[in-house]
Amino acid sequence: MTFFANVCLTIEKYYRFFLEGVQNTLIIAFFSVFIGTLLGILMAMARLSNFKPLKWLATAYIEFFRGTPLMVQLMFIFYGLPMIGVTFPDVPFIENFQRFAAGIVAMSLNSCAYVAEVIRSGIQAVDIGQMEAARSLGFKKSQAMLLVVLPQAIRNILPALGNEFVTVIKESSIVSVIGIADLMYRTNGVKAKNYKTLECLFIAAMIYFIMTFIGGRLISAMERRLRRGRK
Repeated sequence: MTFFANVCLTIEKYYRFFLEGVQNTLIIAFFSVFIGTLLGILMAMARLSNFKPLKWLATAYIEFFRGTPLMVQLMFIFYGLPMIGVTFPDVPFIENFQRFAAGIVAMSLNSCAYVAEVIRSGIQAVDIGQMEAARSLGFKKSQAMLLVVLPQAIRNILPALGNEFVTVIKESSIVSVIGIADLMYRTNGVKAKNYKTLECLFIAAMIYFIMTFIGGRLISAMERRLRRGRK
């Protein structure tokens, strides 16, 4: 009972720290998936391109970002790029903007690689007759892809994109290593104040679980709605 009493006392005393961490975690996750999805669409198109150099470049990008740890990518972007003169602009009215920008860029580039493969598989799952029918109506190949094939593919892969958002929520904890005040960073701050390590980690775990559980239920509801829409 002492453990749960300490948990309740920690929440009561430091709930503002945890709420700020949740807010920053959700902001990072949202922008990472949003930007990653936009880039992933372009990368999937390049992956399916008949132009060999572009296809090889997209394949190399996807394999590299899927085959290297996110921690290494984050460290390279935050610490490595400034060494070669590439820095993020400083925005006075956003505290620690450079850190947030580095975290979002790193996670967006990583998410892009996974989303690109999801979108590619979704496009290839659309019946080839859809493309042929669009071309027979006078559409160019690019128009048929953007106006006919891609909307159907996006509808099929929406649940997978939702799962990517849930995954990014969990993976975003890694940005705490560069000083972004996400949930994990704030949890470490509370640990340093009250020395209740196990209790703080338990609270963080429960908050992550709640966020991912709600996200999972929303994805399930979306899947059911899409299935009803096909009937």
